[in-house]
Amino acid sequence: MLLELRDTSKRYGDMVVIPKLSLSVEDGEFIGVIGPNGAGKSTMFGLISGSTACDSGSVFLDGKDITSFDAAERCKAGIGRTFQIPQPFEGMTAFENALVAATFGNGRHGHAAQAAAVDAIEGCGLEAVADKLAGTLTLLQRKRLELARALATRPRLLLLDEVAGGLTDDEMQQLLQLIVTIHQGGVTILWIEHLVHALVSAADRLVVLASGAVICDGDPKTVMADQMVRDTYLGSDIEEELDHAAH
Repeated sequence: MLLELRDTSKRYGDMVVIPKLSLSVEDGEFIGVIGPNGAGKSTMFGLISGSTACDSGSVFLDGKDITSFDAAERCKAGIGRTFQIPQPFEGMTAFENALVAATFGNGRHGHAAQAAAVDAIEGCGLEAVADKLAGTLTLLQRKRLELARALATRPRLLLLDEVAGGLTDDEMQQLLQLIVTIHQGGVTILWIEHLVHALVSAADRLVVLASGAVICDGDPKTVMADQMVRDTYLGSDIEEELDHAAH
């Protein structure tokens, strides 16, 4: 088992965001995560990545308890993450952004850090803009750079938080193919996305969160046919997403 959340919880004051969440991720899986706004999806990613501390429960990576690890330690242990809004160092080039990630996110130095940065830039199709300032890149290029920065840390588990947001259908398809290629390269994927049809077409497992709890987990098309999931997503939206996935 690559990742395990065991009875993890998180509250902010009187508001319980995640009451008691358990989740297991096998090495090599591609898992999509969906749920309505406020379901606790991003908070769950925080609990996994270490940017948010658990109030109770435990987080295990490859059988090791990493609950006490901070975000930097978890990154070096093999957990990479992207954010909904790309957060590059805009005054640095795309390559320099990847190099910083390889150096500080993975602890590599010199040639090893440069090699990891080059691999990430090339793997995300950014060779042509490697020497351009990140602040001058298009949205799609910035999304690719967000992936490259995460990949430069050489993660075993990659957390994707709505990376397709704001893209056109064509751009989304390009990014989807890139993510599939990353997964085929041996990286385990856990992807939160509102564009459900993208997940249905690519993921081999779909997890549905509501009120900080898993309400359905399994094969994507089976999950999307579940009545509770349909009720959560108001029915008609489900049909539209599944039709989109089929085409």
